[in-house]
Amino acid sequence: MAETMTHELLKGFLEAFNRHDLDSIMEYFAEDCVFYMPRGAKPRGDRYVGKSEVRAGLAKRFEGIPDVHYGEDRHWVCGDFGVSEWTLTGTSVSGQQIEVRGVDLLESTHGKIIRKDSFWKILND
Repeated sequence: MAETMTHELLKGFLEAFNRHDLDSIMEYFAEDCVFYMPRGAKPRGDRYVGKSEVRAGLAKRFEGIPDVHYGEDRHWVCGDFGVSEWTLTGTSVSGQQIEVRGVDLLESTHGKIIRKDSFWKILND
């Protein structure tokens, strides 16, 4: 069985995020994808299901942190699973400077991401 998760997929996906290119980002997702945000009302964070919900959730992220950037990235692949580690930097619309280390846990099938689960370090204020 061929791997559907690759380093190239993970790196290209992150580059699309850094361009804030929603069309390109959404090309990486399967139709029935699930995206768990690092924050939300439930312990697992806000959950978006399907491409239209995921796109809307990501648009909200880009609106809330207009200059968001993911740097210092590293990627690992294990079969259909991938891990991307990064440092998120940016400025919220309220003017708060953000710098936080985080990871994405990703699962793919047929070369498309079916699940993205994001985690950030919790910083003391």
